[in-house]
Amino acid sequence: MKRRDLIALFIIATIVSPCAAYAETGTLPTIGYLGFDSADKSKELLVAFREGLRTHGFVEGQNVAIEYRFADGKYDRFPELIAGLIRDRVQVIVAATGTNGVLATTAATKTIPIVFAIAMDPVHLGVVSSLNRPGGNATGVSMYTPQLTAKRLELLAELTPAGATIAMLVNPTNPNADVVVSDAEAAAKSLDREIHVLKASTDEQIAAAFGEVKNRKHSALLVSPDAFYIARRDQLAALCEQYRIPATYEWSFFVKSGGLMSYSPRITDVQRQLADYTGKILKGARPADLPVEQPTRFELAINLKTAKRIGLTIPPYLLARADEVIE
Repeated sequence: MKRRDLIALFIIATIVSPCAAYAETGTLPTIGYLGFDSADKSKELLVAFREGLRTHGFVEGQNVAIEYRFADGKYDRFPELIAGLIRDRVQVIVAATGTNGVLATTAATKTIPIVFAIAMDPVHLGVVSSLNRPGGNATGVSMYTPQLTAKRLELLAELTPAGATIAMLVNPTNPNADVVVSDAEAAAKSLDREIHVLKASTDEQIAAAFGEVKNRKHSALLVSPDAFYIARRDQLAALCEQYRIPATYEWSFFVKSGGLMSYSPRITDVQRQLADYTGKILKGARPADLPVEQPTRFELAINLKTAKRIGLTIPPYLLARADEVIE
């Protein structure tokens, strides 16, 4: 057999073999994808996820089906959405949701494999037994490291007067809230800064928090990692511009929505990591044996348009370090 024929056979096997286990029933293996935002605002993430699946030979609509559920930024919707995926008998649930959604998913099923994206330590939260050997039906990607909070705070300190107070917006309903605040306070102490914590878990509380930012005249705002805030990125960016306050966020799509600055793993890389584990599980791998991954590539994004609108000059040395600049 010619070499090119062998290659062609290998490609066909890669595409067909993932579905061999389902051939007898005549149905495609089904992934349940659970998102924290709306479908419309998740397009970039879904493109990256599907690209990652293709590296394992899975193409949506051809040899795999995907059932999508989106919480629209509402934590209380997770149980209902997850229950629907379980009723639909999906083979794996991708909880691309942040902490609250991951906890809701792992509480709902101990048998269906789960691939998660979480901004905190999943061992501390009891989601897995260890990072190297998860031990149960869940594994995925953890973006947690105290250094990320410290880095975001350091970036704000570079843009504000020495000794000025920095406000921090925290969702008190997030299980990570105390840990994130503790990390920020430790980082602030090393920078000789004071952190003033503002709590908000509703739209009304966000508005009230910004009123306090204005009255206290804080020099900057650190927005803590939270899916609730991600779903309200347009609102947060507009309020920061209205009160002319520099802010830093978790993900670059805050910056694309008009936020000033973000420092984080590359969100599309995280989606591809989720797809990688999803593909492996559909081919027979057990979540218990797949180590929880952590991102290795981080990006700084800066919106110069926003800086100009709030009257802020970004130092050239900071712009030189940016991976993405919106002009």
